[in-house]
Amino acid sequence: MADAGVVNFRCKVNEANKATELPIHRICGSARENPHIRAFWGATISFFLAFFGWFAFTGITADVAHSLNICENQIYPPAAFPKRKAYLKYKNLNTMILYCRYGKNDKTNPTDCKSPPASIMSLAPCNATLHITTNCSTADQLSKYNPKVLVKCVCTAGTKCATSLSNADSTGVASTIVMRIGMGFLLERFGPVNTQCGLMAFGSLVVAAGGLVKDVWSYILVRFLIGAIGATFVTNQFWNTMMFAENVVGSANGVSAGWGNLGGGVTTAWMPLVLVEPAKEGGCSPELAWRLSMLFPAGMLLLCAVSVKLLCWDTPVARRFVAAHLGKSKPVSICDYVRVLRDPRVWVLTFQYSACFGTELVMYSQLPRHFSTYFQMTASKAAAMASLFGLTNLASRPFGGILSDVVNRRFGLQGRIWLQFTILMLEAAFLLGFGYIDSEQPLSRAAIVLFCFSVFCEMGCGTTYGIVPFMNRQEMSSVSALVGAGGNLGAVIAGQAFYKPIPDDLIPYRVHGGYVFAAALLTPVLFLKGAPQPLQTPPASESEAVKVQESTVCDARVSDEVKETTV
Repeated sequence: MADAGVVNFRCKVNEANKATELPIHRICGSARENPHIRAFWGATISFFLAFFGWFAFTGITADVAHSLNICENQIYPPAAFPKRKAYLKYKNLNTMILYCRYGKNDKTNPTDCKSPPASIMSLAPCNATLHITTNCSTADQLSKYNPKVLVKCVCTAGTKCATSLSNADSTGVASTIVMRIGMGFLLERFGPVNTQCGLMAFGSLVVAAGGLVKDVWSYILVRFLIGAIGATFVTNQFWNTMMFAENVVGSANGVSAGWGNLGGGVTTAWMPLVLVEPAKEGGCSPELAWRLSMLFPAGMLLLCAVSVKLLCWDTPVARRFVAAHLGKSKPVSICDYVRVLRDPRVWVLTFQYSACFGTELVMYSQLPRHFSTYFQMTASKAAAMASLFGLTNLASRPFGGILSDVVNRRFGLQGRIWLQFTILMLEAAFLLGFGYIDSEQPLSRAAIVLFCFSVFCEMGCGTTYGIVPFMNRQEMSSVSALVGAGGNLGAVIAGQAFYKPIPDDLIPYRVHGGYVFAAALLTPVLFLKGAPQPLQTPPASESEAVKVQESTVCDARVSDEVKETTV
């Protein structure tokens, strides 16, 4: 009979029972035998669905705004306000047809459309006979305005429509800041599984309630409540750090968070193309179609919460987490947060995460509107174009984490930090470049620059959390929570300081690029000496322990203290 104190893990582990490899395909085995990979997939899938629900509104913004009656062409009908500047400057880039049928009276600052040329005005009006036998002028030809080319919801910068949607976006991200800061308390008191499941169950209720909004204030309130599930990211990173050793923790965090973030890109295309448009074709009204679509992410969140609760453990050897697993006698307190914040490098990493993950969050909200209003694409095509940004998470963020582990093996922690600097500088360069692509340039150029920008933006998220686990080992939950909150803070700063107040379609992207440059230039602070809990490379003893693990299935003896918490 096997010794009851021996666990046969499905992964190679070190003396702390943390996995020293990342075989994501190795999903068989009980929770006791395979806690590492179960936790990896539990963290990844739950975060993916949380992002899916968090940004479910972004792909259907035009439909939502139309239901709330805040579109410009609803507040200012073209028939009554034909000279509104948003209409005068409008050109459908798919058909190249202008709102001003015969051109504007001023290309840069138009005040009216040009009148029909004399050759049209001289023709007799069409009727049944003239239409067949000779040239004539139709009613459309005699009008200098062409309101039929306008999209369903015109929503340009500086209007009530754009301001309301921007406020909702910022509110939805701001609530996550508070939740992420508090995640250190929640994780150490309730453990990763209970915390994650609680967030998803709550998210399921408020996402479903999103289909009931009737006006702007209720829409903003629902977005605020939904923002709470964005805190699932902190659980994702903390849980993986509890399960994986330092030689692969960057890869585990990068892959798990990257594939989780993918939910933000998938929902941008999935909601309109897979749920809303087919419902419209099936006979639903546009308003009913988008409202019913909110039930899908709500149901998936609830199903995932139940599955994670039943199938996953908090740590490699215990179903439920206790503070002793971090070498602490009691859970985190406000004093622990204060001590962590004394380290200036925590502030720098928080700022840098705001420049990559914060940028990513803003793009999920801004890009669908940018492509639909500035490039005059249909809502579904704009959503598909914008989803390009989020879909690169499939490889970009994982690659950032993996590359961070690779340079760490060659250059130590300094390699991780210099990699972070390089990635942020490249992100800033491509974001700045995107801000110089106007609607007169080929759309393919915008797509190429957007793709490059998204790659480095998401790689930066991976390299940041390749550094976080090394900052303060005992207060890992607090550091993860604070840096994670910085990402949402960056989104609020960008939304309220760059995109909302600047009445231009391109300048906000340029200003945002400067913000990322500033964050990158703070990297030398990460090399400061003498700060509390200095950054450390993995101890030699742990590195040696990794090399000793040769077998695929290792035996690890569980201590009596930890066994008491195992169910």
